[in-house]
Amino acid sequence: MFTVKIVTPDAPIRTFETTQLNIVTPQGEMGLLSNHMPLVTMLNISIMSADHKGERERYTVAGGVLFFKNNEATIMSDAVEHEGEIDFARAEHAKMRAEEQLKSKDPDIDAKRAQIALLKALNRIGLGGQ
Repeated sequence: MFTVKIVTPDAPIRTFETTQLNIVTPQGEMGLLSNHMPLVTMLNISIMSADHKGERERYTVAGGVLFFKNNEATIMSDAVEHEGEIDFARAEHAKMRAEEQLKSKDPDIDAKRAQIALLKALNRIGLGGQ
């Protein structure tokens, strides 16, 4: 077992114990177990999973950074949502809004920001379909 701490700007720190943490980094998918070597890595906008009290728990991750040392994983991200916390109607609305912005020819639209918003919305929606 090791400790996972999730730190986001808008939520209290979430802490839990797990036997395995699966993440997605720019280098690919990675599984962490107890006594993993120290690690610092970026996290993709993706779905993360962990064994928690004998159940597989899934979370959406809006990118970020993971630090692992001495059997403690700290995840710092703009947003991490447990599968039971996701408002799928809101995610669908965010997807449609981002798609409209990307189709727009308005020069004031930040296309990079709209693309990231679309990826985050698709990640949330995708968790519901798994």
